[in-house]
Amino acid sequence: MTVPDIHEARLYLCTDARKERGDFADFVDAAFAGGVDIIQLRDKTIEAAEELELLAVLRQAASRHGRLWAVNDRADIASLAEAPVFHIGQKDLPLPSARKLLDDSAAIGLSTHSPDQIDAAIAAAQAPQGPDYFCVGPVWATPTKPGRAAVGLDLVRYAAGAVGSAGGESGRSVPWFAIGGIDLSNVEQVVAAGAERIVVVRAITEAPDPAAAAAELIAALDAGTAGTEGADAEDRQSSSSARS
Repeated sequence: MTVPDIHEARLYLCTDARKERGDFADFVDAAFAGGVDIIQLRDKTIEAAEELELLAVLRQAASRHGRLWAVNDRADIASLAEAPVFHIGQKDLPLPSARKLLDDSAAIGLSTHSPDQIDAAIAAAQAPQGPDYFCVGPVWATPTKPGRAAVGLDLVRYAAGAVGSAGGESGRSVPWFAIGGIDLSNVEQVVAAGAERIVVVRAITEAPDPAAAAAELIAALDAGTAGTEGADAEDRQSSSSARS
């Protein structure tokens, strides 16, 4: 089964170890079955040995479904687990240092929270050792990132415009994901603001049926993207008519 690269991924899920439920293996399998493209294990409460054990479970599930999986923050863990995706924040291990520890085949992502950070990520992505993707958020306040102020949809719009301009100039468009408080009730707003990819947590981790929740989010992404493309086509047609 062919594993997609980061450019093809649209639905990215972050989950903890699900200690209280004790269903990590079943949960990640269901999420992948529902259409999640990447699952990141993000749990600050577990020790390295336990994280490696859970990553082995995640890796097997990803392999069965032909999907990607990710490690957060710990480049040493990512290297030992041979993770295909690694994610860092603005104050985590510097990206050049992470590159030294990881195989070149690993995609590295970076969190961004401001226009300056977005511009820096886009500029760095043009180099071979730059980030392979970045995330923009949190769009809305979320308990998974306490103390982090919401950036709102305006930053999503900024990212969409900045990536579009950079891609047009260089011919290489870096993939990016909107993150933070996104669920089925607001995903269409995020897509309308210019995002084609999203990261979710509670929208799937707290769902009674993770597979169904993932499928609904994919359908909402499809519907939102189709609506945006239709509006763009109408704008182009109106502009052409006006010129003629």
